[in-house]
Amino acid sequence: MVRMQVYLTKEDQSKIQWLACETGKTKSELVRQAIERFVGQFREEDRKSFLRQAKGLWKDRTDLPDFAAIRRELDRMSLHGR
Repeated sequence: MVRMQVYLTKEDQSKIQWLACETGKTKSELVRQAIERFVGQFREEDRKSFLRQAKGLWKDRTDLPDFAAIRRELDRMSLHGR
């Protein structure tokens, strides 16, 4: 396991503390279970499907900047150490 620091509101911390007392589980275990459930909602297939649906979304937009030109300028600046 990897140690990780997480900031919670006082209210969320109190809820987790209460759940830990009620269930006999540790706060860490409850947080891991919550993350597992949340992440489990997003399968790789779903992510690919969302990306396919978004393909070309901004294709016909005329109000957006020229991203290729911005990228070229940033690349030029990084080559010159700016």
